Amino acid sequence: MGEDPQRAMESGGSDTTVVVVGAGVSGLVAARELRRHGIEVIVVEAADRVGGRTLTETTALGSRVDLGGQWIGHDHHRVSALAAELGATRFPMHTGTLPILIDRSKRLPAAAPAVLLSVLILLFAEALSRTGITRRWNATTVASWLARVPGWSTRKLLDVIAAISWTADLDRLSIHAAARMIRNQGGLFTMLSTRGGAQDSLLVEGMGSLAERLADELGARIRLGQRVLSIEQGESGVIVRTSAGEITAAKVIVTVPPPLLDRITYKPELPTAHAELASAGYMGSVYKAIAVYERPFWRERAGGEFLILDAPGRAVFDTTPPGGPGHLCVLVGGPAARDLDRLDPAARRDAVLGTLVRHIGPEVNEAVGWHEKSWSHDEYVGGGYMAVPEPGTTAGLPPLRFDPAGAIHWAGTERAADHAGYVEGAIESGTRAAREVVAAL
Repeated sequence: MGEDPQRAMESGGSDTTVVVVGAGVSGLVAARELRRHGIEVIVVEAADRVGGRTLTETTALGSRVDLGGQWIGHDHHRVSALAAELGATRFPMHTGTLPILIDRSKRLPAAAPAVLLSVLILLFAEALSRTGITRRWNATTVASWLARVPGWSTRKLLDVIAAISWTADLDRLSIHAAARMIRNQGGLFTMLSTRGGAQDSLLVEGMGSLAERLADELGARIRLGQRVLSIEQGESGVIVRTSAGEITAAKVIVTVPPPLLDRITYKPELPTAHAELASAGYMGSVYKAIAVYERPFWRERAGGEFLILDAPGRAVFDTTPPGGPGHLCVLVGGPAARDLDRLDPAARRDAVLGTLVRHIGPEVNEAVGWHEKSWSHDEYVGGGYMAVPEPGTTAGLPPLRFDPAGAIHWAGTERAADHAGYVEGAIESGTRAAREVVAAL
């Protein structure tokens, strides 16, 4: 079995009751819940910051912008409650009835045949997701299905919607997995909607402020820049070996994204049902940028919500806080996100903003601030928004299993019983894991 945890403690390693691996929202929520029950905890984070898949920056004009998870859905009661408790200010999205569709630099009317056919197909997909019939297509990819849809504009519109919704490579996403994700995330039209949907509202201070405020509460219990190398279970407890030393504990909560699980060595090895999650999926690819302006000038013209089919296929949102300054948020998902990595920063900025000149004016090129992040390059996250199941897998289908493996408990947005892939799911799973540990101690 290896070194006994008791001997490790006696030889100079630190000790606690519970170690939480990962200082994203899920891990921080779990740690706070444990502390509220009087349980000692240490949070170990490989990165030099807290927040995981949330990341908030301050602009040159003093506003806050989210480069990671940012939206509060209309039914996301956990994140709403946490934001209120921590003193964050929620505000509704500024949105029109429908986004403006841009196809080859021109507006695509809402009544265009390509749009109407796309709506019918989405309605059909929504209906399918509520049945079990899609199991027969667990090895059939969304890309192969899209190839049979008539019309370039229809195919491209559906491609962009799917890539932004799941950040997946559509030739590595099965129809059954897509259906499971639709059902698990509240349905397609909830997923795609702003007001009243999954993109209902934002926080003035940024979603990352929740992680920052949780971290302030936990203080020195958080250890940044310490990568977990191994987790060894023994009769006396658990040894968590990190790049900075050893910690002994009774329990561990692991919150890392499932595709990154194999970066940690487990002794004894994880049961097959848990170990296979590392290869059952991959992290999605997403590029996000926010352009900052003195004011939201686009509101005087076409509005600030677009779905653009021209390469790179992307969605644009008006995420301006009350009173300004103006924020335009751009999302690119899937392979198109990685294609942007080949460009230099100036060319990347032109690629995602250039199309808008024709529709909202040349001022779009006069941003006073520019914030961007390609999540595939984040060493400790690996991508976003969540792990995507490989075609043919059953282990990687949401919701992922979270039954304990001995003294190891599991959290993270993929492990959520509902709203997997959202901050809401991260909170749900962190709270659930902490309560499991409390009950087990």
